[in-house]
Amino acid sequence: MGVLHENRRSRPPRRWADRGPFVKTLTFWLRPAFALRVLGRFQRIAGFDRAIALASSALTGLLPMALIFGAVIGRARGSDVADWIVERYDLSGGGAQAVEEAFAPADGTETSVGLIGALFLLLAALSFTRTVQRLFEQTWELKPLGIRNSANGLRWLLALFAYAAAVAAVHAILDGGRLGLGAALLVVPLTGALLIWGGHQLTAKRIDWHHLVPFGVIAGVLSGVYSVGASLYVPHQFSSFADRYGVIGAVLAIISTLFSLMVVIVVSAAAGREVHDELDRIRRGDRPADDEVRREWDAIAADARSRWRAVRERTERRRGTDGTAP
Repeated sequence: MGVLHENRRSRPPRRWADRGPFVKTLTFWLRPAFALRVLGRFQRIAGFDRAIALASSALTGLLPMALIFGAVIGRARGSDVADWIVERYDLSGGGAQAVEEAFAPADGTETSVGLIGALFLLLAALSFTRTVQRLFEQTWELKPLGIRNSANGLRWLLALFAYAAAVAAVHAILDGGRLGLGAALLVVPLTGALLIWGGHQLTAKRIDWHHLVPFGVIAGVLSGVYSVGASLYVPHQFSSFADRYGVIGAVLAIISTLFSLMVVIVVSAAAGREVHDELDRIRRGDRPADDEVRREWDAIAADARSRWRAVRERTERRRGTDGTAP
């Protein structure tokens, strides 16, 4: 054993150039300087405020329309939005009951709207598309178009409902357990395609779709990871909120879930913009040297070792003091 430890100590450390391409690529994109740029972009677009605006706009603009479409479709297939939520997240007990009561129409009422109601629903939904539009405009530093881009917003809205129907069908067909890994993998490219095309449309084609590919890839992957995580956490959240607040707890759980999803989208937008800019610099020959990346990680490793030694020394001093105390 002593010889083995001596050999390990005498073995020279691996040089940066000897590391595999996967490790070098991973450490390049996760290096501190790039992470700080992504964080700075997220702060410049007021990321959390933007996520709250997106979540609230989705709740007020899309949920009522989804309820009406779900009721119409539900008459044909014998289920509605509440049934889909219960099945999607495998809810039971108080959580399932709260969702059913929250989405159930009042006794003696019909799920239908008149012309004026339909117009208000459309305006509310278009308000959500403009909120998404402002996310792209702020992230890519474009002048706002406002309501002048409503036609493109309507096209993206129709694509969004088609995407939601496709996602629901994928989860219904591939009922692969509570996590739904198979469905999550299939939905990733659909999500990326929707966001890439949506960013191109919602900015009136001022952003070339090629520039949005990093954002679409990152958003698709992160939203897939979030979907798997939500399959574990959301059922507990619905049940907990329902036990505390009753029917209103289901609404609070939906708001919380929407906010978390929108944080993922906003973070993906900030990261996608910085990845595109970094790739553009690399194409121009302005790639950071390997030594520079190595020095950044060496500095982080040295700082971590220093902090760990300080923690160990404080712990040992406390143990020594406790041992000698009367």
